[in-house]
Amino acid sequence: MDLTILPTAPGKASVQPAFAADPGAADGFRDLLGQLGREIAAPMTAALERVNAFATTGRIDRAGLRALRDEIEGVRRLGLSAQQLSRFASGRVRQNPERLNLSQTLRDALAQRSRETASRGIDLRQDLKPAEIIIDASMASALLQSVLDWSFEHARSHIEFRIDVRSWPVHARLACRFAYIPADELPAQNADGGAALETVPWQLLRRLAQTLGLVVQRTDKDGSTQLTLEFPHTVKEDVSKLAPLEFDEPTAAGPNSQPMVGRHVLVIASRRETRNAVRDTLRSMGLMVDYVASVDEARQFCEGGLPHAIVFESALAGENFRKLRGEWAREVPTLAFIEIAEQGRELEVTDIGGQRSARIGRDVIASALPSALMFELSEAG
Repeated sequence: MDLTILPTAPGKASVQPAFAADPGAADGFRDLLGQLGREIAAPMTAALERVNAFATTGRIDRAGLRALRDEIEGVRRLGLSAQQLSRFASGRVRQNPERLNLSQTLRDALAQRSRETASRGIDLRQDLKPAEIIIDASMASALLQSVLDWSFEHARSHIEFRIDVRSWPVHARLACRFAYIPADELPAQNADGGAALETVPWQLLRRLAQTLGLVVQRTDKDGSTQLTLEFPHTVKEDVSKLAPLEFDEPTAAGPNSQPMVGRHVLVIASRRETRNAVRDTLRSMGLMVDYVASVDEARQFCEGGLPHAIVFESALAGENFRKLRGEWAREVPTLAFIEIAEQGRELEVTDIGGQRSARIGRDVIASALPSALMFELSEAG
């Protein structure tokens, strides 16, 4: 099956809701809400059964605990996807186009989640030719993360990523291919025609691409699928020939809300009052936030995957943390660090021994942490 979303007119991108004002839009939105409810209910039911079993027996093994965590984590990701879908449905997205290295951005996104792919047993194959595009960087990052969420959810072995540039018209293309049904299960399970792939992460991916004015094609055949995204605003060799992007005035819904939605932040804080202050401050930003109380807990947490940013209390930044930070930074150079110091007011940026940190004081968490996170995550791309 081929699913195609037509881009906006060349040289102009508009601010538009993901659910257009047409007779079928309400039905489509109701269907999406129903799908979201079903996909949340299934893992939550399984998680509740595990909790009930634990309450009855008082025992849970490591495999059961890992499964419980995965089920809760999956539900949380669905909730974040719902937040993003709500943004696009309301039209509260105003894009700021800039020049972006698509190939390097995808490499960074894959590196960010290398521990996750290792734990899932997914082999990544990359053939990324150079390609630069004009696009809103934060939305492009959200799009790539949604491609990874969707492919990681369904891939049964390896995933192939390819980037090339179509000669005429000059469009960068990102292709993602994987098998979602093992070959030995095809005779019994190949009747769905790809319907199993159309989960909430796919709905988010599709609407992100629509908002960005991309061309989307998906072909499902014999238990495998290939997604291709075409980027109409690709930087040519002669940049002067690139048509400028123009944006309509923002809609009445207001400016871009929750610009960091979908980003993952780990907070390392031993004090409950610090964790509570951070939690209250970040609640409205649409971030996925986890909390640990020690450096050892942070090490264990990050074995399954690294976040986009780490917020830490200065009291915990001893030698063990510095070594661990060096390991993380070598693995993901774009990882952002924000220190909460005992003293200090507004945002300060330091670079000691090649380790860059943003620093804010504990007394100004509410006023300074959001801007510090937005600054560091935008710098990291």
